Amino acid sequence: MPASAVLLRLCAGAMLLLAYCAPVAAADGGIAIIVAAGTPAPRITHEQLPLIFERKKIFWDDGQHIHAINLPAGHPLRRAFSTQVFGRAPEDMDGYWRDMYFHGVLPPFVLASEEAVLRFIVSTPGAIGYVSACLADHRVTVLLRLDSGGACPH
Repeated sequence: MPASAVLLRLCAGAMLLLAYCAPVAAADGGIAIIVAAGTPAPRITHEQLPLIFERKKIFWDDGQHIHAINLPAGHPLRRAFSTQVFGRAPEDMDGYWRDMYFHGVLPPFVLASEEAVLRFIVSTPGAIGYVSACLADHRVTVLLRLDSGGACPH
């Protein structure tokens, strides 16, 4: 099966999961930038993060395609992430994505909850995303931590 078909199936499964997952608040201890556990963890810097989520860096150093994952624009963690990484709110990126669309570049996938992000990351080679640091568990490897100023849901 071609890789694009596999990715489409994973996305379809993730979309079904969205109906059952509700957004949660930002994490105590910050935002964890994550990849699947057991995969060779790429070394990334704070400076590379915007390049990945703006889809300017689309391949890991080993040649694998990067699949960046976002939460919805109104999600508190997405707002904290966007402010930290881009210095602006998610809706302030709309113009950028309109311009990129005309160059054939689509924004990162958006999943409705942090659990959906965790599940997608685990099942998708090359995926990177973010969750509340307190939710990063044995399924993922934390590459970086960002401050969020929030509280972890209980």
